[in-house]
Amino acid sequence: MLNLAQIVQSHALSFFYLSSPDLLLGFDSDPALRNLVGVARQTPDLARDGVALRRFGQRIIERLGGKRIHPAWVVPGGVSRPLDASERDSILAEIPDARERAHRTLEWFKKNVASWTEEAAHFGDFPSLYMGLVHEGGNAAYSDGLLRVVDSSGWVMADGVDPRAYDEYLGETVEPWSYLKSTYFKPLGYPAGIYRVGPLARLNVAERLGTSAADAELAEYRDRLGRYPSSSFHYHYARLIEIVHCIDVIDEILSRPDILDPHVRARAQINRNEGVGVSEAPRGVLIHHYKVDDDGLVEWVNLVIATGHNNLAMNRSVLQTARHYIKGDQVKEGMLNRVEAVIRCYDPCLSCSTHAVGQMPLEVDIRDAEGSLLRQVSR
Repeated sequence: MLNLAQIVQSHALSFFYLSSPDLLLGFDSDPALRNLVGVARQTPDLARDGVALRRFGQRIIERLGGKRIHPAWVVPGGVSRPLDASERDSILAEIPDARERAHRTLEWFKKNVASWTEEAAHFGDFPSLYMGLVHEGGNAAYSDGLLRVVDSSGWVMADGVDPRAYDEYLGETVEPWSYLKSTYFKPLGYPAGIYRVGPLARLNVAERLGTSAADAELAEYRDRLGRYPSSSFHYHYARLIEIVHCIDVIDEILSRPDILDPHVRARAQINRNEGVGVSEAPRGVLIHHYKVDDDGLVEWVNLVIATGHNNLAMNRSVLQTARHYIKGDQVKEGMLNRVEAVIRCYDPCLSCSTHAVGQMPLEVDIRDAEGSLLRQVSR
């Protein structure tokens, strides 16, 4: 439930705060107005729904974990204290409002999606593999699932993969111009083994989501876009469907008869020196691999995070978007904003994935076909 709440608040932050200004106000609109304040001025109900949905997720995290940022409630073997009835009831009381806001936003998006046809055709629209966690029955899994990899035609490249064997399927490499690892599907090699993770990939690899409202939205999504949508622009649509699904699953968890069971933690000493954990973070598959000594001190670690999984796809998306929108040497702000907007589709956590210190710099070089520098934009 803590992870589901994190997905809700993170998706709300991504869609409403970072992407809705482009969608509502236009990619070429004044950047001074193209923000959540501008959204609130033009469509206050949409902005209020975004703030409320993010608050809904954050309040669950705070109630369970004690604080919204870096809660220490989750511990080895479970959680540090059980849920009490008042906390359960307070979360349940807020679910109807959150559910209504999520569905209202989805209806707004579906009503307007045809107006972004050009962006959908050029914001990272290319065939790739997709990877996500699913349960044995094929339902989407946010934890305790098995890895599935499919291609753009639905051909299953790998299925039922125990995450502990991830390194048999995933390779990792680095480029001299980036601190971010690039991962690839080993059987196809580098860089042909490009794949995507996150909301778009999760909907592509799953047979169904598992709740009636979310599955109805998923069916409509597939009717509109096809069974395996390939444009990264559709991360936005998938993100909104996942908000609906996560709210429904939180409701289901809180309604279980054993939700107030006081037995919430197993205690043990070090019983193995190596372990792999995997879950679906908001941005996609998150893999942690640790080796420890007999005292439990970490000796070796490898983290394979969603932004790394998506690195090759993000680079290809930037290339496609830039080729289509950047024309000549008079580069307008709206052109560059579209290049940024395709990155926002993936919602990357660049500071997490590259360990940036301080303000992250951005430099954009515009070069001609011979490689001569036409213009440089810095921030």
